[in-house]
Amino acid sequence: MSKVLYIKANSKPDGVSRTFKISDAFVEQYKKHHPDDDVVVLDLYKLGIHFLEGEDLEYHNPAPGVGKDHPVLKYAYQFLEADKYVFAEPLWNLSIPAILKAYIDYICVSGITFHYTAEGPAGLCNGKKAINITTRGGNYSSAIAKEYELGDKYLRTILGFMGVLDFTTIAAEQLDVVGVDVEETVAKEIEEAKKIAETF
Repeated sequence: MSKVLYIKANSKPDGVSRTFKISDAFVEQYKKHHPDDDVVVLDLYKLGIHFLEGEDLEYHNPAPGVGKDHPVLKYAYQFLEADKYVFAEPLWNLSIPAILKAYIDYICVSGITFHYTAEGPAGLCNGKKAINITTRGGNYSSAIAKEYELGDKYLRTILGFMGVLDFTTIAAEQLDVVGVDVEETVAKEIEEAKKIAETF
């Protein structure tokens, strides 16, 4: 049995968020094909994730096993204990929503999800896999705009830093471009997400 974290980062609610229409379809299909797995939903806006403050950083280099229930460290331990990760967020201003970056700051903790060695930092979340489901207003996969896309690129990089190298992306693009059939685009990505969910 695998433990899956479904990490949602959009201020728009279910049923309204185009991102969540795709990611919810992915998770529901995943559950059908992996009925014994434990899927834990972390809706970051509902959880009220806030930015780390000075006193919080004092807990960011704990001794092994210390603070598993501490409000600052519990997310890092939860992330470490999971086997798979589903991220769902829109591209905002060329990057991820700030609340998702705040969550990353909670889980990226030396001694829990990565550590420092004589050769430099090394991830402790090895052998795990992640999928990022994102929506974008424009076409950021094109050769011209690809360099401006810093959301999926950041998640791929920071998860790799923690040892998660199996990383898949589903991106629904051009959703704010005049003339694009948004419903058709979203529906197409939902079908793609369902296919991937079967073997994720």
